[in-house]
Amino acid sequence: MTSDRVALCLVGCGGMGSRHILGLAALQRTGLSTVDLVAVCDLDETAAQRAAGEAEELLGRRPKVHLSIADAVADPDIAAFDVVTEASSHLAVTLPALRAGKHVLSEKPLGITVRSCLAMVEAAAASGAVLATAENYRRDPPNRLVRAVLDAGLLGEVFLAQETRLGGSDLIITTPWRHLKDRGAIGLDMGVHLTDVFQYYFGPIASVYGDGFIAEPVRRRRPSPSRDLPAYRAAWEKLPEQVTATGEDSVVALYRMESGVRVQLSYVNSGLGKRYLSRSIHGRLGSLEISKDRSGRGPVLHRDGATLTGREILAELPDFALDDVTSALFGADGVEYDLPAGEADAGGLAIELHDFGRAVLTGTPPEVDGEGGTTAVAGLLGAYESGLLGRPVTMKELLDATVSAYQDPVDAQLGLTEVAR
Repeated sequence: MTSDRVALCLVGCGGMGSRHILGLAALQRTGLSTVDLVAVCDLDETAAQRAAGEAEELLGRRPKVHLSIADAVADPDIAAFDVVTEASSHLAVTLPALRAGKHVLSEKPLGITVRSCLAMVEAAAASGAVLATAENYRRDPPNRLVRAVLDAGLLGEVFLAQETRLGGSDLIITTPWRHLKDRGAIGLDMGVHLTDVFQYYFGPIASVYGDGFIAEPVRRRRPSPSRDLPAYRAAWEKLPEQVTATGEDSVVALYRMESGVRVQLSYVNSGLGKRYLSRSIHGRLGSLEISKDRSGRGPVLHRDGATLTGREILAELPDFALDDVTSALFGADGVEYDLPAGEADAGGLAIELHDFGRAVLTGTPPEVDGEGGTTAVAGLLGAYESGLLGRPVTMKELLDATVSAYQDPVDAQLGLTEVAR
């Protein structure tokens, strides 16, 4: 680790690994990078070498290749890990690193059960290592503006927010594991983005009442890769003709935040009908309409009979400014932007990577630490636990494992039988 950049190893060289390399390249172009990719790691040598080649092309230097996490953890040239393996393996990958005092940025969901998340948090606390959760949606500049509107009180007392994502298809969502309960199915994998955004806007979750379910029991092979990247094409070629789902693709829930705000969530990523997408926040002085994350469309503020969109809202927030790295990636007035989808995606990943490196270098907490990643997972799985019990469940019950029946079989498979703290 140099004085200004953290020596980083990318663990997981599939599609998300390629996207993180694009994020690292975007960050490097800003001249503000806090991390230096020195190695990649994957059990599949072909995938690891492909990622090393992508890094060489985009970053100007070929990183070392490791084929096991044990070898990577033992490498004295590596100070930190960027873990982008499939969700069910996060625990097995991060624990050896954290116990060795190496810092970890883990893709969301941090773990596929609350106990697995707590085990990582405990390991980081014991060794003094930084544990951060990669959450890119909150980093989208329009969401930064939403938070500023809330902080400034432009909506007055906020009493309700709603998130609706309905409709999809019966196709496999990128990889088969996103439809398997013991691997971290899409209801959790996507849902934690949303519970994290709720916590970013409104503070901690107090309780949740809801249910999860499988709306599409059989998923079919996609006719083409979900993204035009070599790793996605390689994964698509190996897709089975169909997958029988064992994990939830849908969740419907009502959250009560500690602040008193109620949040309605309807996420049903299936069904062949029309797609519906909306997010809104409602207060006594006005309301906000919020467009799809990473779309570049600014929020719309309705207040006192007037409507302000995106940059127009900035006039109401004279003290608001995007931070330096976000401004470098999206523009100083990037609360609205017109960028290709891949560039916007890379920008969000670049911001979370920069924040992780800053936390390691300065000793200050990352924006989304292990605790934040844990409560996002608990908030989503809490809806499933609530469905089994037929009553609301509290965050306290979820974190101390008073309520864990849905997760118990998965914890047993992971070798976790006791609460991590």
